[in-house]
Amino acid sequence: MDWWLWILLGLLLFIAELTTPGGFYILFFGIGAVIVGILVGFKAAGPPWFQFILFSAVSVFCLWLFREKLVQLTRGRPSESVDSLVGEVALPLEDISVNSVGKAEMRGTSWNTRNIGDQPLARGQRCRVERVEGLMIFVRAESN
Repeated sequence: MDWWLWILLGLLLFIAELTTPGGFYILFFGIGAVIVGILVGFKAAGPPWFQFILFSAVSVFCLWLFREKLVQLTRGRPSESVDSLVGEVALPLEDISVNSVGKAEMRGTSWNTRNIGDQPLARGQRCRVERVEGLMIFVRAESN
Protein backbone atom coordinates (compact mmCIF):
# COMPACT_ATOMS: atom_id res chain seq x y z
CA MET A 1 0.00 0.00 0.00
CA ASP A 2 1.08 3.56 -0.60
CA TRP A 3 2.06 5.68 2.37
CA TRP A 4 -0.69 8.24 1.75
CA LEU A 5 -3.38 5.54 2.00
CA TRP A 6 -2.19 4.69 5.50
CA ILE A 7 -2.17 8.39 6.47
CA LEU A 8 -5.66 8.83 5.01
CA LEU A 9 -6.88 5.77 6.91
CA GLY A 10 -5.38 7.22 10.11
CA LEU A 11 -7.12 10.57 9.59
CA LEU A 12 -10.45 8.84 8.89
CA LEU A 13 -10.05 6.85 12.09
CA PHE A 14 -9.30 10.07 14.01
CA ILE A 15 -12.50 11.60 12.63
CA ALA A 16 -14.42 8.45 13.52
CA GLU A 17 -13.15 8.74 17.11
CA LEU A 18 -14.35 12.33 17.31
CA THR A 19 -17.80 11.58 15.91
CA THR A 20 -18.63 8.48 17.92
CA PRO A 21 -19.20 8.15 21.64
CA GLY A 22 -16.84 5.76 23.26
CA GLY A 23 -13.81 5.35 25.34
CA PHE A 24 -10.82 6.09 23.11
CA TYR A 25 -10.46 2.89 21.10
CA ILE A 26 -10.56 4.00 17.47
CA LEU A 27 -8.00 6.73 18.18
CA PHE A 28 -5.21 4.24 18.74
CA PHE A 29 -5.91 2.45 15.47
CA GLY A 30 -5.64 5.84 13.78
CA ILE A 31 -2.28 6.34 15.46
CA GLY A 32 -1.18 2.89 14.26
CA ALA A 33 -2.19 3.73 10.69
CA VAL A 34 -0.31 7.04 10.73
CA ILE A 35 2.83 5.38 12.14
CA VAL A 36 2.70 2.67 9.48
CA GLY A 37 2.14 5.38 6.82
CA ILE A 38 5.26 7.18 7.99
CA LEU A 39 7.26 3.94 7.95
CA VAL A 40 5.99 3.09 4.45
CA GLY A 41 6.96 6.59 3.31
CA PHE A 42 10.52 5.93 4.48
CA LYS A 43 10.39 2.44 2.92
CA ALA A 44 10.87 0.82 6.36
CA ALA A 45 7.63 -1.18 6.63
CA GLY A 46 8.19 -4.06 4.21
CA PRO A 47 5.58 -5.81 2.07
CA PRO A 48 1.83 -5.15 2.43
CA TRP A 49 1.17 -8.27 4.53
CA PHE A 50 3.80 -7.10 7.04
CA GLN A 51 2.32 -3.59 7.04
CA PHE A 52 -1.01 -5.00 8.23
CA ILE A 53 0.71 -6.99 10.99
CA LEU A 54 2.69 -3.88 11.97
CA PHE A 55 -0.51 -1.78 11.95
CA SER A 56 -2.25 -4.27 14.24
CA ALA A 57 0.70 -4.61 16.62
CA VAL A 58 1.36 -0.86 16.92
CA SER A 59 -2.35 -0.10 17.39
CA VAL A 60 -2.88 -2.69 20.11
CA PHE A 61 0.38 -1.71 21.84
CA CYS A 62 -0.61 1.99 21.91
CA LEU A 63 -4.10 1.05 23.10
CA TRP A 64 -2.66 -1.04 25.93
CA LEU A 65 -0.03 1.54 26.90
CA PHE A 66 -1.92 4.85 26.71
CA ARG A 67 -5.70 4.33 26.86
CA GLU A 68 -6.13 4.17 30.64
CA LYS A 69 -4.00 7.28 31.17
CA LEU A 70 -5.98 9.17 28.53
CA VAL A 71 -9.30 8.17 30.07
CA GLN A 72 -8.11 9.32 33.51
CA LEU A 73 -6.95 12.65 32.06
CA THR A 74 -10.29 13.34 30.40
CA ARG A 75 -12.35 12.40 33.44
CA GLY A 76 -10.65 15.02 35.56
CA ARG A 77 -10.76 15.13 39.31
CA PRO A 78 -13.58 13.39 41.07
CA SER A 79 -16.09 15.90 42.36
CA GLU A 80 -16.05 16.86 45.99
CA SER A 81 -18.38 14.84 48.16
CA VAL A 82 -20.79 16.45 50.60
CA ASP A 83 -18.86 14.86 53.46
CA SER A 84 -16.19 17.47 52.81
CA LEU A 85 -18.69 20.09 54.03
CA VAL A 86 -18.38 18.85 57.61
CA GLY A 87 -16.52 21.47 59.63
CA GLU A 88 -17.37 24.32 57.24
CA VAL A 89 -18.81 27.60 58.52
CA ALA A 90 -22.41 28.46 57.66
CA LEU A 91 -24.32 31.69 58.32
CA PRO A 92 -28.03 31.43 59.15
CA LEU A 93 -30.23 33.59 56.92
CA GLU A 94 -32.89 33.72 59.66
CA ASP A 95 -33.18 33.00 63.37
CA ILE A 96 -33.24 29.24 63.99
CA SER A 97 -34.36 27.96 67.38
CA VAL A 98 -33.02 24.76 68.94
CA ASN A 99 -33.90 21.62 66.94
CA SER A 100 -35.69 23.69 64.27
CA VAL A 101 -35.18 23.97 60.55
CA GLY A 102 -34.28 27.16 58.69
CA LYS A 103 -32.02 28.41 55.93
CA ALA A 104 -28.29 29.09 56.09
CA GLU A 105 -25.76 30.26 53.53
CA MET A 106 -22.57 28.31 52.94
CA ARG A 107 -20.16 28.66 50.00
CA GLY A 108 -22.57 31.07 48.32
CA THR A 109 -25.49 28.63 48.39
CA SER A 110 -28.61 28.53 50.54
CA TRP A 111 -29.03 25.26 52.44
CA ASN A 112 -31.83 23.76 54.49
CA THR A 113 -30.42 23.83 58.00
CA ARG A 114 -31.27 22.13 61.28
CA ASN A 115 -29.94 23.57 64.52
CA ILE A 116 -28.72 20.60 66.59
CA GLY A 117 -27.02 22.78 69.20
CA ASP A 118 -28.29 23.67 72.67
CA GLN A 119 -28.77 27.39 71.93
CA PRO A 120 -30.76 29.23 69.26
CA LEU A 121 -28.94 30.64 66.23
CA ALA A 122 -29.33 34.30 65.34
CA ARG A 123 -29.34 35.55 61.79
CA GLY A 124 -25.72 35.95 60.59
CA GLN A 125 -24.22 34.07 63.58
CA ARG A 126 -21.35 31.76 62.62
CA CYS A 127 -22.08 28.06 63.03
CA ARG A 128 -20.25 24.83 62.13
CA VAL A 129 -21.60 22.01 60.00
CA GLU A 130 -21.70 18.78 62.04
CA ARG A 131 -23.09 16.47 59.35
CA VAL A 132 -24.85 16.44 55.99
CA GLU A 133 -27.86 14.35 54.99
CA GLY A 134 -29.03 14.94 51.44
CA LEU A 135 -29.62 18.68 51.08
CA MET A 136 -29.88 19.31 54.81
CA ILE A 137 -26.93 20.50 56.88
CA PHE A 138 -26.92 19.98 60.63
CA VAL A 139 -25.22 22.84 62.45
CA ARG A 140 -24.40 24.06 65.91
CA ALA A 141 -23.27 27.50 67.09
CA GLU A 142 -19.55 28.04 66.76
CA SER A 143 -17.82 28.30 70.13
CA ASN A 144 -15.61 31.35 70.53
